[in-house]
Amino acid sequence: MATAQTSTLPLDAESSAALADRGLEYALVDRDGDAFAPFLRSVARGFLGEEPTAEQIESSRDSLRGRRLTGVFDRRGVEPDAPVATVDSWVNELTVSPGRTVPIWSISAVTVAPTHRRRGIATALLTGELRTAAAAGYPLAGLTVTEATIYGRWGFSPAAWASNVTVDTRRARWTGPVAPGRLDFVSRESLPARMTAIHERLRVRRPGAVPGWEGRWRGIAGLTPEAPDAKKVRAVAYTDPGGVERGILVYTIAEREEFTAHELEVRALFADGDEALGALWRFALEHDLVGRVMAELQPAVPPVQWMVSDRRAVTATLTDHHWLRVLDVPGALASRAYAAPLDLVIGVGDPLGFADGAWRVRIDTSGQATVERADAEPDVRMPVGSLASLLLGGVRATELATAGLVEGEPHQLGAIDGAFAAEATPLLDIWY
Repeated sequence: MATAQTSTLPLDAESSAALADRGLEYALVDRDGDAFAPFLRSVARGFLGEEPTAEQIESSRDSLRGRRLTGVFDRRGVEPDAPVATVDSWVNELTVSPGRTVPIWSISAVTVAPTHRRRGIATALLTGELRTAAAAGYPLAGLTVTEATIYGRWGFSPAAWASNVTVDTRRARWTGPVAPGRLDFVSRESLPARMTAIHERLRVRRPGAVPGWEGRWRGIAGLTPEAPDAKKVRAVAYTDPGGVERGILVYTIAEREEFTAHELEVRALFADGDEALGALWRFALEHDLVGRVMAELQPAVPPVQWMVSDRRAVTATLTDHHWLRVLDVPGALASRAYAAPLDLVIGVGDPLGFADGAWRVRIDTSGQATVERADAEPDVRMPVGSLASLLLGGVRATELATAGLVEGEPHQLGAIDGAFAAEATPLLDIWY
């Protein structure tokens, strides 16, 4: 059983010793203490943001409740209380198959000051997080990334992709379904509760998804002190004929010189069902004086391209989004449901040791897996990152084999593809 309270877990001794050898201190940061403000300023600096105001700092104390905040300090520096590196982690829940979830160690706010690069600080931070998570019983760690070239060295790999979508509304005549429900504008103040209700229904059905939290919803709604364009945020809700609210669209509109070419930027679009999805997209595409609609974190193949007369009016740029790291092979693989039986030995290479070894994976006709260590020669070999990418079914073993990231006979790779096929395409629709 994974430990639920992470803030009381001890600091990783190996990382603490490695940083001490470099004259640095590894320490937990109390969200309610004086060290929190310098921590938040260091995070803002790491992500090239503005210095947080006193109001923003107090708002963040609430939104980061329950988080494990860790800093690396250079006490010889001009500002000894400002960490030169940061990380923020917490207990989360990952949907691995529709209706099935697994605890996950989520990681965010990873920064290293430019003044302290090339000293092994990021390695100490990330390996410390992974060892702490594994010791606490978590089978997986996860993060969303701003720089995709960094995290593979610690065994993370993309497991769910998303598209950034742009629609030229002057070419995109609506041909999709006509929803029978109604649309209404709703207040910004009501959005956190509305988004929570709808997103909670959605995320347990979508592999790769995790829960949102109050601070995330308040930021999207423009209710936090640092929210950009807060006064421009508007929202509409879709209610079905039975009176159930099924969808929410949160957006802003940026004015352009050409009066009929303003840009509608989607901040969130959550739809519980096809009718709600169609109604909300139609609202956005047919909005007066809007020439372009932009939406991030949409499905890899966005359904809106099938709802307009000219599919080439829809541009979808695919990006990796949710990166996972396997810490416990039996716990990770047995957590999800599978599409077909399987019985083979998978050899996993893991330089950090968490997942290293040969593992016999048996999947029965009901789609349930049992996994145990094996003495046999592996049928298929892969690095730990490839196992993470395969886990949710968002990529095929045969595709990874083409890139040299999985080794095995074609029939064995095909068997993995058949068993790991996802019931729903993985998607993470928020940042964390």
